[in-house]
Amino acid sequence: MSAQIHSSAVIEPGAEIGPGCEIGPFCHIGPEVKLGAGVKLKSHVVIAGDTEIGEGTEIFPFASIGQIPQDLKFKGEKTRLVIGKRNRIREYVTMNTGTEGGGGVTRIGDDGLFMASCHVAHDAQIGDRVILVNSVAIAGHCVLEDDVIVGGLSGVHQWVRIGRGAIIGALSMVTADVIPHALVAGPRAKLEGLNLVGLKRRGVPRAEIGALRELFMALGEGSFRDSARKLSDEGVEGDLAREVLDFILGPSDRSFLTPR
Repeated sequence: MSAQIHSSAVIEPGAEIGPGCEIGPFCHIGPEVKLGAGVKLKSHVVIAGDTEIGEGTEIFPFASIGQIPQDLKFKGEKTRLVIGKRNRIREYVTMNTGTEGGGGVTRIGDDGLFMASCHVAHDAQIGDRVILVNSVAIAGHCVLEDDVIVGGLSGVHQWVRIGRGAIIGALSMVTADVIPHALVAGPRAKLEGLNLVGLKRRGVPRAEIGALRELFMALGEGSFRDSARKLSDEGVEGDLAREVLDFILGPSDRSFLTPR
């Protein structure tokens, strides 16, 4: 009863609207939608499907959230989109529900910023505090871990994993996995180095950064997986270095972006 709903908005029977929500002019909310407390829809926002949006999230005009996947294999099966808390979803952003073959759930973490015209495809798993700059396209089944930044007009190929804290430069096409805390750039993106600026901004100790840099240099000797296995057996110092090794040796059959 405490929600503010404009008279021109359409709320289908069955939708759950949390306390303190603000739903602006000409929004359309489907019957399976659940809005947490304090969600704000500016105007002309369409939310469809089995979609759950966490408290404090703000969605700007002409975003289309929870539509069916853009996947020819999709046959109308029951799938979901789950969006976390305090996200900012700007104009013309699209986020689709999952597919049966991809686990059935597209998931967005907390405190993200999704700038105008971004797309998050079916079954993508997006972590906390992720930033997608204008017109970024995230393909199906991708995994973006916490604190990833993807520069404007970039694309991420389906099934790619991008590790925690990595930054992707603008106008990049990412076709292989990106190790945590990496710096990636280029039309056919290459691994340019480490995201040292991001690490320093987060207050990572110098010793941790130094250990990570040593690991990065050692990884350039041969294939990433072979080097990672050898380094893992020998042992490495620092939590960040261990995180990178675990990422490389984790479950994935894709290759990795490597240095130029």
